[in-house]
Amino acid sequence: MIRAGERGADRSPTPGMERMAGIADVTCGAQRLWMGYVTVSPATESGAHHHGSNESGIFIIKGRARFYFGDHLEHTLDAGPGDFVHVPPRIVHVEANLSPDEAVEMIVARDSQEGTTVNVEVQRDDFKRRMWR
Repeated sequence: MIRAGERGADRSPTPGMERMAGIADVTCGAQRLWMGYVTVSPATESGAHHHGSNESGIFIIKGRARFYFGDHLEHTLDAGPGDFVHVPPRIVHVEANLSPDEAVEMIVARDSQEGTTVNVEVQRDDFKRRMWR
Protein backbone atom coordinates (compact mmCIF):
# COMPACT_ATOMS: atom_id res chain seq x y z
CA MET A 1 0.00 0.00 0.00
CA ILE A 2 1.17 3.52 -0.78
CA ARG A 3 -0.22 6.08 1.66
CA ALA A 4 -0.94 9.70 0.68
CA GLY A 5 2.27 10.95 2.28
CA GLU A 6 4.33 8.34 0.42
CA ARG A 7 3.53 9.50 -3.11
CA GLY A 8 6.52 9.96 -5.38
CA ALA A 9 7.44 13.35 -6.82
CA ASP A 10 6.94 14.25 -10.47
CA ARG A 11 9.98 13.30 -12.55
CA SER A 12 8.91 15.24 -15.66
CA PRO A 13 7.12 18.40 -14.57
CA THR A 14 4.75 20.30 -16.86
CA PRO A 15 4.01 23.95 -16.01
CA GLY A 16 0.64 24.13 -14.24
CA MET A 17 0.40 20.36 -13.69
CA GLU A 18 1.56 18.47 -10.62
CA ARG A 19 1.88 14.68 -10.82
CA MET A 20 2.37 12.56 -7.71
CA ALA A 21 3.14 8.88 -8.34
CA GLY A 22 1.04 6.41 -6.38
CA ILE A 23 1.74 3.07 -8.01
CA ALA A 24 5.11 3.35 -9.75
CA ASP A 25 8.60 1.94 -9.88
CA VAL A 26 9.74 4.50 -7.28
CA THR A 27 6.96 3.77 -4.77
CA CYS A 28 6.43 0.01 -4.94
CA GLY A 29 8.54 -1.44 -7.74
CA ALA A 30 5.72 -1.53 -10.32
CA GLN A 31 7.06 -2.51 -13.73
CA ARG A 32 4.27 -1.99 -16.28
CA LEU A 33 1.82 0.32 -14.51
CA TRP A 34 2.10 3.96 -13.48
CA MET A 35 -0.83 5.44 -11.56
CA GLY A 36 -0.88 8.80 -9.89
CA TYR A 37 -2.73 11.81 -8.59
CA VAL A 38 -2.59 14.81 -10.94
CA THR A 39 -3.62 18.41 -10.28
CA VAL A 40 -4.11 20.83 -13.19
CA SER A 41 -4.01 24.49 -12.17
CA PRO A 42 -6.79 26.88 -13.23
CA ALA A 43 -6.62 28.25 -16.80
CA THR A 44 -3.91 25.74 -17.77
CA GLU A 45 -3.49 23.69 -20.93
CA SER A 46 -0.88 21.20 -22.04
CA GLY A 47 0.80 21.43 -25.42
CA ALA A 48 -0.32 19.13 -28.23
CA HIS A 49 1.25 15.70 -27.68
CA HIS A 50 0.77 11.95 -27.65
CA HIS A 51 2.22 9.17 -25.52
CA GLY A 52 3.71 6.94 -28.22
CA SER A 53 2.70 3.30 -27.81
CA ASN A 54 1.41 3.93 -24.28
CA GLU A 55 -2.26 3.81 -23.35
CA SER A 56 -3.70 6.02 -20.59
CA GLY A 57 -6.81 6.10 -18.44
CA ILE A 58 -8.01 9.16 -16.54
CA PHE A 59 -10.59 9.46 -13.75
CA ILE A 60 -11.79 12.99 -12.91
CA ILE A 61 -12.18 13.59 -9.17
CA LYS A 62 -12.86 17.34 -9.10
CA GLY A 63 -13.27 20.16 -11.62
CA ARG A 64 -13.97 20.07 -15.35
CA ALA A 65 -11.39 19.16 -17.95
CA ARG A 66 -11.60 19.63 -21.69
CA PHE A 67 -9.69 17.31 -23.99
CA TYR A 68 -8.96 18.26 -27.59
CA PHE A 69 -7.89 15.35 -29.77
CA GLY A 70 -7.29 14.29 -33.35
CA ASP A 71 -4.52 15.12 -35.81
CA HIS A 72 -5.71 18.74 -35.92
CA LEU A 73 -7.32 18.79 -32.45
CA GLU A 74 -10.65 18.90 -34.26
CA HIS A 75 -12.57 16.90 -31.63
CA THR A 76 -13.47 17.93 -28.08
CA LEU A 77 -14.56 16.04 -25.02
CA ASP A 78 -15.55 17.58 -21.67
CA ALA A 79 -15.15 15.49 -18.53
CA GLY A 80 -16.22 16.16 -14.96
CA PRO A 81 -16.27 14.43 -11.57
CA GLY A 82 -16.86 10.69 -11.88
CA ASP A 83 -16.02 10.54 -15.60
CA PHE A 84 -13.40 8.22 -17.10
CA VAL A 85 -11.37 9.16 -20.20
CA HIS A 86 -9.48 6.62 -22.32
CA VAL A 87 -6.49 7.90 -24.31
CA PRO A 88 -5.39 5.32 -26.90
CA PRO A 89 -1.78 5.08 -28.07
CA ARG A 90 -0.53 7.76 -30.49
CA ILE A 91 -3.66 9.93 -30.23
CA VAL A 92 -2.65 13.60 -30.42
CA HIS A 93 -4.37 15.51 -27.63
CA VAL A 94 -4.37 18.55 -25.34
CA GLU A 95 -5.67 18.60 -21.77
CA ALA A 96 -7.16 21.89 -20.57
CA ASN A 97 -8.64 23.30 -17.39
CA LEU A 98 -10.93 26.08 -18.54
CA SER A 99 -11.84 27.26 -15.04
CA PRO A 100 -10.19 30.54 -14.03
CA ASP A 101 -10.21 29.62 -10.33
CA GLU A 102 -10.73 25.87 -9.72
CA ALA A 103 -8.08 23.17 -10.14
CA VAL A 104 -8.85 19.86 -11.82
CA GLU A 105 -7.94 16.81 -9.73
CA MET A 106 -7.66 13.43 -11.42
CA ILE A 107 -6.19 9.97 -11.23
CA VAL A 108 -4.10 8.98 -14.26
CA ALA A 109 -3.00 5.45 -15.10
CA ARG A 110 -0.57 4.48 -17.84
CA ASP A 111 0.77 1.13 -18.99
CA SER A 112 4.41 2.21 -18.73
CA GLN A 113 6.91 3.71 -16.31
CA GLU A 114 8.52 5.67 -19.14
CA GLY A 115 6.26 8.72 -19.11
CA THR A 116 6.68 9.00 -22.88
CA THR A 117 5.49 12.34 -24.23
CA VAL A 118 5.92 13.20 -27.90
CA ASN A 119 5.24 16.90 -28.52
CA VAL A 120 3.50 17.64 -31.82
CA GLU A 121 3.23 20.83 -33.89
CA VAL A 122 -0.42 21.58 -34.66
CA GLN A 123 -1.87 24.60 -36.44
CA ARG A 124 -3.20 26.35 -33.35
CA ASP A 125 -4.93 29.54 -34.55
CA ASP A 126 -8.36 27.94 -34.93
CA PHE A 127 -7.74 25.75 -31.88
CA LYS A 128 -7.06 28.82 -29.69
CA ARG A 129 -10.23 30.53 -30.92
CA ARG A 130 -12.30 27.45 -30.05
CA MET A 131 -10.63 26.91 -26.71
CA TRP A 132 -11.15 30.26 -25.05
CA ARG A 133 -14.64 31.14 -26.23
